[in-house]
Amino acid sequence: MARPSPQPHEARPLRRFLRGERGAILVEFAMVLPMMLIVFAVIIEGARLLWSYQCAVNGVREASRYLSRIAPANICVTGGTLDADQAALLAIVQTGMANAGTPLFPSDVTVDTVTPSYSCDTGTYRNSPVAIGSVQAAITITYPFAAIFNLAGGAPASITTTITNQSRIYGS
Repeated sequence: MARPSPQPHEARPLRRFLRGERGAILVEFAMVLPMMLIVFAVIIEGARLLWSYQCAVNGVREASRYLSRIAPANICVTGGTLDADQAALLAIVQTGMANAGTPLFPSDVTVDTVTPSYSCDTGTYRNSPVAIGSVQAAITITYPFAAIFNLAGGAPASITTTITNQSRIYGS
């Protein structure tokens, strides 16, 4: 059975509908939106990572300056360890991170360990050997948007790194 041909007044709106481009921008935007969100998340996450790392570097720098003032200046001659100052240095690293910026960013940084040490540098100094104090902190930075990156192919949920700073020991 043959289908009857459409009446002329019925064919025009159908052709107009098939040729119409209204709403095409909305469809294109819906196709591009997921990629735009991933790019936006990468930019925000990169900025948070750099900010958090810089806050951790600031905390380690403050702990190194503190160590250079409280350790005895003649530690190279008398010997000894700096292990008793480990808890104080951990608190300084954490406080230095919190004071470096808003609490929103450094909260993603966890300080795992803080290790103080010193070395004796001999040379043609007025007071030889010279004690150099070192503070090393192992930190973990957690990504809050890790679930979004898993949608785009996977990424680690956190990164662990070590930050070290040195300064000359002047003594207490």
